[in-house]
Amino acid sequence: MSTNEVKECLNNLVATQGLFYIKLHQAHWYIRGHHFFDLHVKLEDYYDEITVHMDDTAERLLQLGGEPYSTLQEFIDHSAIEESLDNKYIPEEPFVKAVIKDFEKLRDELAKGIDLVDENNDDVTVDMLIAQKTYIDKVIWMLWAYTGRNALGK
Repeated sequence: MSTNEVKECLNNLVATQGLFYIKLHQAHWYIRGHHFFDLHVKLEDYYDEITVHMDDTAERLLQLGGEPYSTLQEFIDHSAIEESLDNKYIPEEPFVKAVIKDFEKLRDELAKGIDLVDENNDDVTVDMLIAQKTYIDKVIWMLWAYTGRNALGK
């Protein structure tokens, strides 16, 4: 059940969630515009939830005998999401779209993880990843709706 491939997948998720947590803080601090008050609070909700996801993923990895990444450098080196300073001073709508794109990358990594872990018959980890993906899917839909688009960004 706890193959090296599964451990690597979970570890990469920890890195992606960890870096995304930092990027959501950046967005929370630097968001500007007419919807500042709403977005400032909402971004805090998002990074709080991503923290829970990261902790759950890391603790599951430990239960499987793995060693979760725990440094910023490891997060940068192994994350599916890229660190960026470009988002600091951009207008509100492109800022929100950049956050959506990172949520979509995380969603895609979760989907790959669900498939991989399911192939390895680890129902507990599959259940955890499905719950995380369910949350991410809803956030993506809500953020696209906020920008006046549907769940597919159209």
